[in-house]
Formats: sequence, C-alpha cells, structure tokens
Amino acid sequence: MFSSNTYIKRRKALMENLQSGLILFPGNSNVGMNYKDNVYHFRQDSNFLYFFGIDQEDLAAVIDLDDKTSTIYGDELSVEYVVWMGPQKTIKEKAKASGIENTLPYAEIEKKISKAVSQGRKIHFLPPYRSTNILKLSAWLNKSVKEIEKGYSLELIQAVIDQRSYKSMEEIDQMEQALATSKEMHEVAMKNAKEGIKESDLTGMVEWKATAGGGGLAYPIILTVNGQTLHNHYHGNTLKKGQMVLGDFGAETEMHYAGDITRTFPVDKKFTQKQKDIYSIVLKAEKDCIQALKPGVLYKDLHLKAARIILEGVSALGLVKGNLDDALEQGAYGLFFPHGLGHMIGLDVHDMEDLGENHVGYGPGLERSTQFGLKSLRLARKLEEGFVLTVEPGIYFIPELIQKWKEEKMYPEYINYDKLTEYLAFGGIRIEDNCLITKEGQRTLGPYIPKEIEEIENIRD
Repeated sequence: MFSSNTYIKRRKALMENLQSGLILFPGNSNVGMNYKDNVYHFRQDSNFLYFFGIDQEDLAAVIDLDDKTSTIYGDELSVEYVVWMGPQKTIKEKAKASGIENTLPYAEIEKKISKAVSQGRKIHFLPPYRSTNILKLSAWLNKSVKEIEKGYSLELIQAVIDQRSYKSMEEIDQMEQALATSKEMHEVAMKNAKEGIKESDLTGMVEWKATAGGGGLAYPIILTVNGQTLHNHYHGNTLKKGQMVLGDFGAETEMHYAGDITRTFPVDKKFTQKQKDIYSIVLKAEKDCIQALKPGVLYKDLHLKAARIILEGVSALGLVKGNLDDALEQGAYGLFFPHGLGHMIGLDVHDMEDLGENHVGYGPGLERSTQFGLKSLRLARKLEEGFVLTVEPGIYFIPELIQKWKEEKMYPEYINYDKLTEYLAFGGIRIEDNCLITKEGQRTLGPYIPKEIEEIENIRD
C-alpha cells in the first residue's frame, strides 16, 4: 500500500466532486474455477484499490458524502481460515493503514444501504463487471439485475476518471517497476526463441520472470508465430525458420500497476528483407507517434498519423496504390492496421475500461467512429500532462480478412490484392511502449527494451 495520506487525499478529492448520498464500493470476492474452493487467482477491484488500497477478498466500502466518513465492511478471519491460509492482519489494522477508523461486519452494509434508500438518499456505484457483485448490489438495493446493470452513477464515473487519469509520482514509480520486469520477460523470450522450440516453452519462461518480479502477469500472455491474430492466446505451435514471433505481455506489480509491451522478432537470427521492410514501417510509425506526444494533441490524430505512415510504407512495397489521402479518409488502411494506436494504462492494463471506453477515451464532443479499424480506437481524446498511455501500431496480413475484402471488392482502387498473395503467410508485427505525457512532451517509461533491427539481431545471436 501507499501511505495512508495518499488514500485519504484520494477520497477527499472524490467527495469534493460529488454532492450527496453514499458512494458504494463492493470489493471483489474469490471465484471458483471448477468448484467453490478451487479458486482463480484473486484480483481486487482496481477502483477499490485506488481509493482504499486493501488487497483482500470479501470487503466492501462506503463513503458517506453527507457526514464525510468512510467505512470498511468485512468479517475478521476465523481460526479455521488461519489454519488453511495462515495469520494475517486484521481488517481494522488494514483499514487504519488506509486512513480509516470505521470498520463493521460485512452484513452491516445492507442495513446502511437500506436505511439510506428509505431516506431517499442517492446511492452511487460504478458499473459492476462481476456477476457476484451484480447480485450483491441487486440484494442490497432491492433492484433487479437489469436495473443494477443500467443504474450506475454517471457522476461517479466522471469523478473517478477525473482522478485516475492523472498519474502521481508514486504511481509512475510502480509502473516503472512493472516495466523493469517486463523488460526481463521480453528479453528472455528473445534470447531463447529458436527453431524447434514451442511457443509454450517461451511462455513458461516469460511467466516465470513475471512471478519472480514479485507480482505476476498484467494480462494473459500473447506469444505467437501467428501475430496476425491480434489477441492470440494459443501457445501450441512449434517455431519454424522464416517465421516471426509476436510477444505482447507485461508484468503487474504487487500493488497491481501494469506494464504493457509488445516486441516482434524473427525465429531466425536475422530478419529477412521482407521482414525488415514491414518491421521498419511499424517501427517508424511507433517512433514518430511517440515523438509527437504532448499535451493538447488529439490522440485520434496520432492514430491517423500512424495509419498514414503505414499506407506510405506498404504503398512503397506495391501493396497499396492510388491517392493515399483518400485511402486514409475512407479507411482502406484498416486491412493492415485494424486496431487502435493505444489506450490508457495504470492499475488496469486498459485503464478504467470497466467504467466504459467512451467515457475514458472520448468524452464530450468526440464521437466514436463506425469505420472498420478506427472504431477500435480506445483512446481518442486530447492528451494531458499526467496521462500514461500505450503506443502500439502494427501491420497484419490476415488471410481471412484479405479474402473477405477481395470477394466484396473493398477498395480495389487502393489495394493491390494480387501483390498481397505474396504476404498471406507473413503473420503480423506490432511494437509497443508505455509513455507518460509531460509538460513539454512525453517520457517513455521503464528501461529501454531493444526494438531496432540491429539491436534485436544482436540479442538473437
């Protein structure tokens, strides 16, 4: 945990942004994998962590906006629990570390909410994403599941986004730690990849590094020779000569701050010329967009900047033809670059996504596009000092998508489908770093992770 003063300040700022009523934070509980006691790895709700810092299951918290108090609800561990799981600090001790003196048994929260409802007080809660918490809220507020799913507080969403979007130096330090471990994860994959080894072998090495770093994985590992599949979690392929390995993975610290890095490298010791050609386009898009980061820049414009660089690059290779300005405007680049340039990152790898992508990444006056590729842009808004975000352009040759567009005669004036047949087995390339927006521009967080062609070839030797 951070110091108690950090959590006190965060709650105070939140209270100043809302008028009256109760703010309800149901923490997460353990979830059984295949029976009740065989549980998935526990992960506390990020908003609960942000405002209270207590990383324990079966807790809830209430901030009373009218009397300016905060209360933690939870049951102290029984001796039976200690026998199986070992001794731990009491809830009262953990609450005190968060700057909270008031603790009550878990069942008391229903009485608190019931009384508030009978008094006509407003109950603020964030969009629930776990079924157990939806059912708890349904019981506490005496509302149907559908009412709970739609009854979240827009005021609270905006207030939380207004706080969590701006990272403190404490948070930046945590993210630097996550990225230091992420560097080790990527370098162990680069150094050990070779013809004949399985993706699962590399995945095991990567996860070992994450665990050894003191935290774990920020999200499931993407490590594949089929990089054209954007979120490929299959690890059963054997590496072969001529292929490329796309690794998208990052560490999470013990306090749950995330790193999110992607590197792509050849199975062979050296890039082929074709691999160099595509890789160089992606690297230029990433480096140029990072260089352009600064407060006031619309991130949507940087996404389009990356798309333009990609169009220019593949045009030089004969894959695209015609007027590139028109191709950009009409979205023809989506065949090669079907995802967004990046997203916010912090306590969540896609930071605050549980609050709604449009609330976090767009905001007033920005409409989300319906155009293929551009509609997948999670972050479009103007950048501000203190934001931390990913920059992750890519080029992908997706046979199924190429075939579909060809059959539907999509953009024949721009796309050279005949030439594309030479790339159907290529796969995909993505390069990603995490950047802090500073007063004058940006700072790429974490220790440097090799991404230049010569650097990657040197580490592959």
